Amino acid sequence: MTDLQLIITVLAMAAATILTRFLPFFLFPDHKPIPKFVSFLADRLPFASLGMLVVYALKDVRITESPYGLYELISLLMITLIHAWKHNTLMSISLGLFTYLLLINFI
Repeated sequence: MTDLQLIITVLAMAAATILTRFLPFFLFPDHKPIPKFVSFLADRLPFASLGMLVVYALKDVRITESPYGLYELISLLMITLIHAWKHNTLMSISLGLFTYLLLINFI
């Protein structure tokens, strides 16, 4: 990449970041109600993105070869149980990841 291309790339990334940070404040000011479509998306997109992450994380699991997806299943159960017990997303994901890493590296 030449110096000019690098400068243009950095400026484009900075402009896109600034635009995505400040545009919602201009589109949805405090004195106006939020459109129903935006509220609909705000209610459903977190669950859709989590579902997509689960599918992406499990897409390469081979249930026909040893260990038959057992490590992934144990990690998912750990995440589910901790989240049901503590209702803390960060804790459940962190401990589930830690469990998975322990399983694949030491067992």
